[in-house]
Amino acid sequence: MLNTTEKLVSALVKITETSYAINISLPDIEIRVLAVGPNSFLGKTSVINTADAQMEIDLIGISKSEMNKGHAAVSFVSYTNIPSMLNRSFNSETNMEQTLMSTLVSATLPKTTNKTLNKPVNFTLKHTPILNPDHIPSCVYWKETEWVVDGCTLIKTNSSHSVCSCDHLSTFALIMQINPTQSDQLIVLLNTTFVAVGLVFLSLALLTFAIFRGNPRVTNPALINLCISLLLAHLLFLLTQHFLQYIQPKQLVCALLAGVLHFLFLSAFVWMFIEAVLLFITVKSLSKIRSKQKEALIMRCLIVIGYGSSLIVVGMSAALGPNGYGSDKCWLKEDRGFIWSFLGPVYFILACNTILFSLIIFSIRAALTRLNSDVSQIKQMRTIAFKTIAQCIILGCPWILGPFTSSSKVVEILFLVLNSQQGTFIFLVHCVLNQEVRQQYKKLIGVLFIPSESTITEVQMT
Repeated sequence: MLNTTEKLVSALVKITETSYAINISLPDIEIRVLAVGPNSFLGKTSVINTADAQMEIDLIGISKSEMNKGHAAVSFVSYTNIPSMLNRSFNSETNMEQTLMSTLVSATLPKTTNKTLNKPVNFTLKHTPILNPDHIPSCVYWKETEWVVDGCTLIKTNSSHSVCSCDHLSTFALIMQINPTQSDQLIVLLNTTFVAVGLVFLSLALLTFAIFRGNPRVTNPALINLCISLLLAHLLFLLTQHFLQYIQPKQLVCALLAGVLHFLFLSAFVWMFIEAVLLFITVKSLSKIRSKQKEALIMRCLIVIGYGSSLIVVGMSAALGPNGYGSDKCWLKEDRGFIWSFLGPVYFILACNTILFSLIIFSIRAALTRLNSDVSQIKQMRTIAFKTIAQCIILGCPWILGPFTSSSKVVEILFLVLNSQQGTFIFLVHCVLNQEVRQQYKKLIGVLFIPSESTITEVQMT
């Protein structure tokens, strides 16, 4: 029916040298046609209205295309009964129940040679019924057999209307997610709980590194900055998802948060790679590791590599795809492959870490064979091996499960738990299981809580 209507509307359009409009109103459909020619005096932005919808389009800008030679036409059709006939399924990031909450509108450029939009088109859609403030609408378009969000963004919304910005023309509507299933509620609860636990242990790890910052056996720049990146990334992500219904309508804020999250998570992976390199150096040269670190990877170089490379990726991504930030979850949009500006570097780092991990295991095995008579060195090598395995699994492997989370709830929960507990394992491996840290804590506790001999003598004399 949609295709038939588009063909009939296209037949109404005639080439003109000035401009003209056609308005047709029927019980179940409203048709608006606007055509412009080289001698048109219309403003730069054309506004077309129906009873329940509005479209803002730069028709003059489209007509000025070299191929269009000053001619362009747009049709805007509003349907009232068709939404109930279409599939209500929505290709979203969650498995929540969805329902259409606006009239369906269709926009095309009939008898226009170059249909490329020079700027996004804005649609204002009236809610049917009034929107519950606890629910978030999504701007979607009809793609063959399902509703998808590619190329459309919610700009602002209130109880009665929502404004969508789209970079293409199609058949559009608003869809609302309601009544989350019990499994979705469990995922949300687990995510909040485990991320909060991970943040606590990240904070404890950073506190430990701060207390013993003068001891090179306790801290290194890569580990500290890895903790900082993870702490800020997980905290910002948790707050963004918690206040999503207030942030999402503010598209600029949503896109900005997505960009910051992109930078923080990329930085975490770069620092993970640097830490893997340092572990490899440690395994290859136990006795000279500190001097080699100072010579090859000084603090300033680590900062440039850790944050500079991430900043370059985010900057290039924003320059090449400025509309790629700000999905319905205030993250990177998946349309046009923009998500690969994150997944590409991540998978590259995971591949490098896998290679480094293999080399480390090979080196440890060879070292254990050579040092079977030196018990202390064997113990030290085994400690390094355990830390290496823990870091490679906890900091890298869970992200490999990411593409498979949508197909299995078990995989999704496993991914969520392991990914959120990076801070917990950092604290366990580098603080609790670090003999130097335990000794330093014993000294600190002794100074703070165990009275000195002079104090005891003074008490006895009194």
